[in-house]
Amino acid sequence: MGIIYDAYNNYTVAPYDKLFHDIIHSTRAVPANFVMTVGVVSNHGNWFTSDLQNKEMKILSQSYDWLLFLTDHGLTHFVGNVVMSDKHSDIKTAFLESYTKDKKHNQFTKIKMNLKSHRALASYFASNMTDIEKWFTVITPRGRSLEDLRGQIGALLSKPEAGRA
Repeated sequence: MGIIYDAYNNYTVAPYDKLFHDIIHSTRAVPANFVMTVGVVSNHGNWFTSDLQNKEMKILSQSYDWLLFLTDHGLTHFVGNVVMSDKHSDIKTAFLESYTKDKKHNQFTKIKMNLKSHRALASYFASNMTDIEKWFTVITPRGRSLEDLRGQIGALLSKPEAGRA
């Protein structure tokens, strides 16, 4: 179930999926403090696959509006053809310098990245989006695609937020 308050503190309670759908597809403004969650997981040894899920994956799939699974193919392609490729030397250098015995500080982690590798990755992602999308499968919502996710994000971005013109 979900609950939405309007500007006058009136509320609507309905099944979460219905409220979520109504927010995206209605002509009304996006409610204040609305958050759409998108999670990305990969096969980290205990997730199995997008089709054969264990308890942890089932819990994660219920915890996000969208849960994407980075396939083994996608991960190996990214590491082999981007992170460790001489073609993307700024990315490779930052990654390797983060994992040396005498490192001074990390330059390529999920928390911290040097500016050159960030720019190189942003450029790579922008130029290769069609191929990168093939690295993922949608776990939840079932039967949906990345095109559907892109459409939802676009719809939300085109709406005003409640309380703003």
